[in-house]
Amino acid sequence: MKRRDVLKSGVAAALATGATAVSAPAIAANKIEITMVATWGRDFPGLGTGAQRFAERLTAMTDGRIKVNYFAAGERVKAFDSFDEVASGNAQMYHAADYYWKGKHPGWAYFTGVPFGMTYTEINSWIQFGGGQALWDEIAAGYGLKCLPCGNTGVQMGGWFRKEMRSAADFKGLKMRMPGLGGDVIAKMGASQVSLSGGQIYENLISGSIDATEWVGPWNDSFYKFYEAAKYYYYPGMHEPGSQLSLGVNKKFWDGLSKSDQAIITAAAETENSVMMSEYNAKNGAALAKLISDQGVKLRSFTDDTYDSFGDAAAEVFAEVEAHSPLAKKIHRSFLASRNEVGAWAKISDQAYVAQRNRVLGL
Repeated sequence: MKRRDVLKSGVAAALATGATAVSAPAIAANKIEITMVATWGRDFPGLGTGAQRFAERLTAMTDGRIKVNYFAAGERVKAFDSFDEVASGNAQMYHAADYYWKGKHPGWAYFTGVPFGMTYTEINSWIQFGGGQALWDEIAAGYGLKCLPCGNTGVQMGGWFRKEMRSAADFKGLKMRMPGLGGDVIAKMGASQVSLSGGQIYENLISGSIDATEWVGPWNDSFYKFYEAAKYYYYPGMHEPGSQLSLGVNKKFWDGLSKSDQAIITAAAETENSVMMSEYNAKNGAALAKLISDQGVKLRSFTDDTYDSFGDAAAEVFAEVEAHSPLAKKIHRSFLASRNEVGAWAKISDQAYVAQRNRVLGL
């Protein structure tokens, strides 16, 4: 071998050794450990398993370089303490429905679901292309957070009732579990709005502390056995037409991540946003059929009169939201503009097609 070749080989070997020596510690130093809390019970179908699936996916996407330590509701903090746990920096992430925080600011509700709001596909359009994410960033930054869509349960059921709801007047004096702005709507109709985490609903319904409850839909609701206390199951829910779930991240932690790690987390959240909605669509139908055939549940639809009253009450609630603050008004106006534009298209696309398809097929 020529001397020149020996020198080349030596230099190449030295460079290779040096690269290994430099890159290995760099990778090790770039390991990230995340504490994630949630508002759902461990292994709860859809909501809980979706949050756990996101945590596992993020770890898998980085071959363990980003390790997520997941804590379900009650395992580290109570469900509704998740917000403060992450905003303070005691944990780095939460998985929740952001309308739980509407007591801090009513604008939070719009990033889960509001009465007469948007469906899954519509709210995705607002967040991604209608200015929704920028407004979400604005409200979240005020609390030291960064939020991303991370799941959706679709159009929710109207709720479980001990008695038939023949008219809007039947809401007067009713004690009903319903969070978010939807709870404010039924309060305008004379009901007593009650906020409870998912795990507290059954015992309150069984004991008679509440007369009615909404939760999600057939798949989730059957898990909690609400049918043992209330047999009347109403649809469609006006309160959450496309319930978006949120990945809340401590903003200081988020800002300290590399752009590539931010992109990986965003991609993992977007994947769960799609997967969760697919799972709910796949499982709700069979769950509803079983509730009716095996548990004797009586499926009912709200009357037009009741829905009109929902609309009147919602208008009052929205007026109060707009009066709350300039940011609340800005979020509300942006939401309405997107709902009207996207909704007009949906009326002659998805809705028109499904109506004709079902007519022809007799569905």
